[in-house]
Amino acid sequence: MKTLQELTRPNIWRLKPYSSARGEYNGAAASVFLDANENPYNLPHNRYPDPMQWELKKELSKIKKVSPERIFLGNGSDEAIDLVFRAFCEPRVDNVVAIDPTYGMYQVCADVNDVEYRKVLLDENFQFSADKLLAAADEHTKLIFLCSPNNPTGSDLLRSEIEKLIREFDGLVILDEAYNDFSDAPSFLEELDKHPNLIVFQTFSKAWGCAAIRLGMAFSSQEIIAILNKIKYPYNVNQLTQKQAIEMLHRYYEIERWVKTLKEERESLEEEFAKLPCTVKIFPSHANFFLTRVTDAVKIYNYLVSEGIIVRNRNSVSLCGNCLRVTVGTRLENEKLIGALKKYK
Repeated sequence: MKTLQELTRPNIWRLKPYSSARGEYNGAAASVFLDANENPYNLPHNRYPDPMQWELKKELSKIKKVSPERIFLGNGSDEAIDLVFRAFCEPRVDNVVAIDPTYGMYQVCADVNDVEYRKVLLDENFQFSADKLLAAADEHTKLIFLCSPNNPTGSDLLRSEIEKLIREFDGLVILDEAYNDFSDAPSFLEELDKHPNLIVFQTFSKAWGCAAIRLGMAFSSQEIIAILNKIKYPYNVNQLTQKQAIEMLHRYYEIERWVKTLKEERESLEEEFAKLPCTVKIFPSHANFFLTRVTDAVKIYNYLVSEGIIVRNRNSVSLCGNCLRVTVGTRLENEKLIGALKKYK
């Protein structure tokens, strides 16, 4: 692995971060706050939130088994995706490599930051080769993006290939585990100490049922997290989000129950899909959705819209011709979907 200074953009390495009023305060308990030009009325929403979200990180640390100093929290995982480009990739000089197909925001953030985005096509089983990704990299490749379970395919990537890539790439490997809660594969959070060039993304949007609060997580070495904290906006996670996330962490038993139920519903929904005349193939999934090839994705998608049912048409995505991505809903929602497709002609 290159040194962190070699990987970081020089201007970011030298950057002196903005010092917020609440970030400077680390004293004993205080009751009078006259430091941040806040309105003294309308408690508690008149006060700026903790810029480093320490209470939330400490609670999260208990579940994720990662120290708070190795956790970054952002406005959705998309903030963390954007920040790794801003921190490590010099526009029009550096590049990143990613599997294809995968989550579309990696390329959007690359385009926004004017960084070359190199795609490496998955094989017919939606698996990748570490050697092929390494062959696509050069001395200006700073990041390689993986998503496991992958979106939109739903498949777990081969752990042996992930490990090989992390070992042999001299830049940073970004592993997006947004759907890992639904997989039987262990999280790579357990491997952070072994791999100083690994950044793991997770989210509150999927298993935690909190897409509306926009809270993403990144886990890595303390040094890498410090760089992300250095360039984030001062109060990037609002107080309402922090409060709701803490409440959800105290209800972890409920999240485990949701995950179990959704996995059971996924299996049931896949079984029903297999019986439909319009189904050509169902791809194995380890997420809260599955990808299915149908006879005519565009026509079936439009039919479902007319029935008030929305799935995702992935027909134009690499390797996903005539494919729909179906999220697992409640039993009632799933039954409505199957009922509508049984009437499709």
